[in-house]
Amino acid sequence: MVGKHVLSALYNCNMNNFNLPRNGKKRIVIVGAGFAGLKLAMRLSGSRFQVVMIDKRNFHQFQPLFYQVATSGIEPSSISFPVRRIFQKHANLHFRTTRFLEVKPDEQMIITKAGELSYDYLVFATGVKSNYFGKTNIEKFSLPMKSTAEAIHVRNRILESFEKAMLTEDKKEQSELMSVAIVGGGPSGVELSGAIAEMKNNVLFKDYPELDFSQMKIQLFEAGPRLLSGMSQHSSGKAFRFLLKLGVDVKLNSHIEDYDGDKILFGDGSTVYCRNFLWTAGVSGLKITGLPDTIYTRGNRIKVDAFNRIEGFANVFAIGDIAFQTEEKYPNGHPQVAQVAIQQAKNLASNLNKGFTKPFKYIDKGSLATVGRNMAVADLPGFRFSGFFAWMLWLFVHLMSIVGVKNRIFIFINWAQSYIARDQSLRVMIKPYPDKRDH
Repeated sequence: MVGKHVLSALYNCNMNNFNLPRNGKKRIVIVGAGFAGLKLAMRLSGSRFQVVMIDKRNFHQFQPLFYQVATSGIEPSSISFPVRRIFQKHANLHFRTTRFLEVKPDEQMIITKAGELSYDYLVFATGVKSNYFGKTNIEKFSLPMKSTAEAIHVRNRILESFEKAMLTEDKKEQSELMSVAIVGGGPSGVELSGAIAEMKNNVLFKDYPELDFSQMKIQLFEAGPRLLSGMSQHSSGKAFRFLLKLGVDVKLNSHIEDYDGDKILFGDGSTVYCRNFLWTAGVSGLKITGLPDTIYTRGNRIKVDAFNRIEGFANVFAIGDIAFQTEEKYPNGHPQVAQVAIQQAKNLASNLNKGFTKPFKYIDKGSLATVGRNMAVADLPGFRFSGFFAWMLWLFVHLMSIVGVKNRIFIFINWAQSYIARDQSLRVMIKPYPDKRDH
């Protein structure tokens, strides 16, 4: 009988090529199909390299609109785009769906769930995950929103809570089921709070006329002294006032210590009861097995030089949210936003094609955040504004950033319908598997 380790070795040997053409080209392996990884692959599509991208999902997901999926504003498929469709017309671009496990830099090899794959250049564009700051109960009981699947889960949870509230006459339980607590006053938390408030104000009371919506509380908790800390004071103040206008109870300087699935405990000892606890308070990188701990900085971001090379490695790079690079203007690293990821990818593609002569310099094109209908804030180079025109700019920028013409059309139709009817029409609970207890 052949031993387990021998079989494993044979399997890995067979998978080493990943069914890739042997054309003599140097191979660039990109781990991650987010903004950075996808842009890099596209920029290298006509290059002299064989480009191989791996990701555990077979699609690119547009993260800035996760909150709209969570609040029934758009279909999940509208913000998802198959990577293979993008690669169809490029003979030197190859995609494999598998999970990255480990890198062996000395052997120029990565290990995946599907086997081993050699590289000449390796690029990590793995993005980040939710950071719970070591609070295990919060990680267990809160609702994160870092993937399309998690956004769908948030939508299901909110709708399920209202269905449960309809089945009880206990006013306290109804209030806890209807209420929503959002933690984190960055763009995700602000946009999510505003979208839920608009559902309450325009839609939910029609769907559930038997419920008393004065019992529904939407609370946004931020540990810092203001919202949108990465934007101007003007935009922060405007966002705060917009949320108050929508009926969101904004709590600044609120430090959350624990959550048990029912009760939120604050640093001052006070408590709030809520069944729907949404976490957008921070992000952290995933540590990469095979790389030394010395390359990581705060939030598990990977330290890179001006060419996005990981410290101590000549042919291994990191781009996007996972990368930590300092400039004079950004001594604490670049903001973890899509524009940084896209610009780093373009710059790295240029250096790989033409030689490493162009250090990365981030060009800030501005920041946008939407709060609700006709309410958004914009920080652009040289001026700031808010309200309807900022909201229109936000719509245009995000619509044009979506991958795929078909997706843009679907999202535009959904937005137009919601604007005219003041109604999100996608309030359906979809689960991958039925609960056996329901039968």
